[in-house]
Amino acid sequence: MNRETVANYLGVALGSGLGTGARYLVSLISLSVFGPAFPWGTLAVNLVGSALIAWFATRASALQSSWIARWQPFLIAGFCGGFTTFSLFSLETLQLWQQSNGLTALVYAVGSPLLWLAAAWAGQRLARRQMTSTRLGES
Repeated sequence: MNRETVANYLGVALGSGLGTGARYLVSLISLSVFGPAFPWGTLAVNLVGSALIAWFATRASALQSSWIARWQPFLIAGFCGGFTTFSLFSLETLQLWQQSNGLTALVYAVGSPLLWLAAAWAGQRLARRQMTSTRLGES
């Protein structure tokens, strides 16, 4: 392996550790604030993570020489990959269903991906708007 591959691997490993730690912290805070009746923490990290990953990816692809492009493995595969989680989402939906909360499970299972998609769209629009205003300011 070359140096760049090793650096990218280490960046992904470090980023995912930090992302996972941040996800766990959000879950702890959510449980202490809202209780265990609904998985607000997972909903929140997937909303924020969807917006962040789209923002980072949009900026990195448009600005190949930027710091975001250089840190893309750390930010996208690492931090955002560790921060968001569909495996926990699946388990929580199943648990809601098994606790005879069928309607809540259905709303959570259908509503969450729609909200995450909307957050990703918003992150992409924000990144594009920022890039456009930056270009206009440089003119």
